[in-house]
Amino acid sequence: MTHFFVEFRFHGYAKRYLKSLIYEVAREFRVKGAIKPRPVPHMALFYNSSGTAASRKVLSAVEKVGKKYTIVPFKVEGSDWPEWRVDEEGKKVIAAGITASPELKKLRLELRKELSKISIPGTFDYDTEDAFWFHSVIAFKDIDHKFNQIWHHLNAKEKPQINQYLLRITVLGKNRKIMREYDLILKRWLNRWQVVLPGVRRYWWRKTINRLRGV
Repeated sequence: MTHFFVEFRFHGYAKRYLKSLIYEVAREFRVKGAIKPRPVPHMALFYNSSGTAASRKVLSAVEKVGKKYTIVPFKVEGSDWPEWRVDEEGKKVIAAGITASPELKKLRLELRKELSKISIPGTFDYDTEDAFWFHSVIAFKDIDHKFNQIWHHLNAKEKPQINQYLLRITVLGKNRKIMREYDLILKRWLNRWQVVLPGVRRYWWRKTINRLRGV
């Protein structure tokens, strides 16, 4: 059985901003759900799913969609920012709202179409909904008893308006470990070490940005 999760991992200022917000909430309200084992600001594209398909079929489906796109813009913002929902366990989730561009919505729908052919949806029902919830989690799991305090704290802050681009699609395997990352700019897969190891990661990120500047 192949288990996988598809997401976008934030970079640059957006990554720093969201990570600092996650730690701020954890520190101020002594909640740890979003910092165990460590916060990785991200936006889900296809939720926890499983299937009998081999991992190569999952990667092939992601590549089939990813190669059609180069620059996919979106914004971390929203008049109702932050946002909240109830998860599959009935617990509250507070997240940074995301305004998806038409390109991002289309990419997400195409991913859903291709991956649904080879997988069984996970416990989340978001994948089967056309009105997908684009977001990045700030706090969850252990926040219900302090929800009102956290909600008031975040609503008192200045609402962000951050432009961001989806440049890579990350595929996670069992235990949420990176399997591969598809680079929309370079049109190639990066393996786990090219994404995780600091020196190697910086090298490939520079190649992505340099190619982007030439697009």
